[in-house]
Amino acid sequence: MNWDFTDPFVIDLCVNAEDIDGLGHANNAVYVSWLERCAWRHSQFLGLDLAEYRRLDRAMAVLRHEIDYLASAYEGQQLQMATWIIESDHRLKMTRHFQLVRPEDGVTLLRARTTFVCIELSTGKPKRMPAEFVEGYGAAVLSADALL
Repeated sequence: MNWDFTDPFVIDLCVNAEDIDGLGHANNAVYVSWLERCAWRHSQFLGLDLAEYRRLDRAMAVLRHEIDYLASAYEGQQLQMATWIIESDHRLKMTRHFQLVRPEDGVTLLRARTTFVCIELSTGKPKRMPAEFVEGYGAAVLSADALL
């Protein structure tokens, strides 16, 4: 696969009938749900699941999505969504890059950047990342060389 960066975290997706809108292709809101699914599975892979979020009273919440919809997906197609953590200040914010590819022809359907902010679950207010976030997410941040 022609990924934007090396060593992606990848999930497999299938475009289901309920993903299709009146224009006959996957609705843009569905793409956003796929971004969330991919980010969440990567967090779980890094050992930061919902139980850990609750234990720490912290979560990474979406602050901003930037999405480029490059091509359409259609019912029955198999897709792959990749993510990388490309920036982190190790205090409040981190940024993920996403790429959605249709493996059958290698076409990239979407590229996105999502900025997350660490919040305290009990108040919903921004709060410094605990050591577990700095270690878990920090270990996954791409090096500057990988971003070139």
